Amino acid sequence: MSAAHTPAPLPLVGSLRAGPRDAISDVAGVTVGHRTLADGPVQTGVTVIRPHAGDPFRDKVPAAAVVLNGFGKSVGLVQLEELGVLETPVALTNTFSVGTVAAAQIRACIAANPETGRALPTVNPLVFECNDGYLNDIQRLAVREDDYLHALADADADFAQGAVGAGRGMSSFQLKGGIGSASRIVPGDGAASHTVGTLVLANYGRQPELRLAGHALGARLAALSAPAAPETEKGSIIIVVATDAPLDARQLRRLALRAGAGLARTGSVFGHGSGDIVLAFSTAYTVPDRAERAMPAVAMLHETRLDGLFQAAADGAEQAILHALWRAEPVTGRDGHHRAALRDLLSPSLLA
Repeated sequence: MSAAHTPAPLPLVGSLRAGPRDAISDVAGVTVGHRTLADGPVQTGVTVIRPHAGDPFRDKVPAAAVVLNGFGKSVGLVQLEELGVLETPVALTNTFSVGTVAAAQIRACIAANPETGRALPTVNPLVFECNDGYLNDIQRLAVREDDYLHALADADADFAQGAVGAGRGMSSFQLKGGIGSASRIVPGDGAASHTVGTLVLANYGRQPELRLAGHALGARLAALSAPAAPETEKGSIIIVVATDAPLDARQLRRLALRAGAGLARTGSVFGHGSGDIVLAFSTAYTVPDRAERAMPAVAMLHETRLDGLFQAAADGAEQAILHALWRAEPVTGRDGHHRAALRDLLSPSLLA
């Protein structure tokens, strides 16, 4: 896997320490892979998050989701809400490729478990999306099932951010958006410390409202150049939160909700046309697929110890959005549409 050049470091959001990579893969076992399609009017791709190295159909992962604003076309949320587990890796792509990627997840599960849908239950694919149609000719339906498999095979603890994978064609605050990630270490207060990692697919926001690390960047951008034409909020953002803390699905839903605080700090109001969804999962244990296998004997974290995790989810979401914007390269796509990169317009000293 080839990682993109990493630009200069940015301010740390919040008071918690970042993990060694400042990425979701600081949660042990979590890996991320991309498949990027960049060819003229085709600017899109697939990103896959693996919660562990095994088969999540056999060893399911506790999880929960929160829909902050439901203008979205994701697949798999109904069963996730009911059962509280992941059965596949988490996939991100463009709006019109959800069905293709879901089919790829189903075929991959059947290949690993040939009795899926016969002697074994069906599988619940989980695919999240944002609309990249400004830069990408979304009507071409360019993503193929093999692209999911390539992203899955590419999954690694070290991965590129910015205009890669599902983030290739995404726009944010009328700038280039995409994939960003971050992590925070939560001290244990006498108990074990825990890691919270975040990854975002950023495709939302109106430029006048842009705030990062407490700075009103929308106003600064207007002062540096001709103001961008006003746009209504019609993007989306997907936020994925991973933790090694032992939490059940109810607690994970509470954790997911706190990522919305970090999103709001950047200038989002969860607008009418924005599909804003947060997924949270725990790697502390897995749930077996069959009744004859032993259920895990895990002591869940006490409710009074969740505040540090809540802070980590909020700060990590904001930091990941900052990384998505700063690490994205400028892209020109469909019909000559162009999105500039934030780092080409502002010096990091303006965020200090």
